[in-house]
Amino acid sequence: METANAPNDSPIFDKRPWGNFTVLDEGANYKVKRIEVLPGKRLSYQRHSRRAEHWFVVSGTAKVTLNGEELVVSAGYAIDIRVQTAHRVENPDTSELLIFIEIQTGDYFGEDDI
Repeated sequence: METANAPNDSPIFDKRPWGNFTVLDEGANYKVKRIEVLPGKRLSYQRHSRRAEHWFVVSGTAKVTLNGEELVVSAGYAIDIRVQTAHRVENPDTSELLIFIEIQTGDYFGEDDI
């Protein structure tokens, strides 16, 4: 993975108030992230105009909101978020970390596409 901010072979890591993410791989039409959500925290409710997302939960339980409907996604299960779908993920657990893999597909992956 080549970026202007990191040398080759170096994953991009970003710490946020809700947890962190690491970019594992990216190409012209995809990006793959490992996302950790701290107990009791959630990401903002958002939608993307230029990308879809696929979330695969590897540890913990995700409380996912899609267009106002809440779903619970356990470890070993996945959910697809289409372009323009309002969505949010939350870690409802008070002690266990939520870890999921996010695969983005589309033509733009900037953090400002919200």
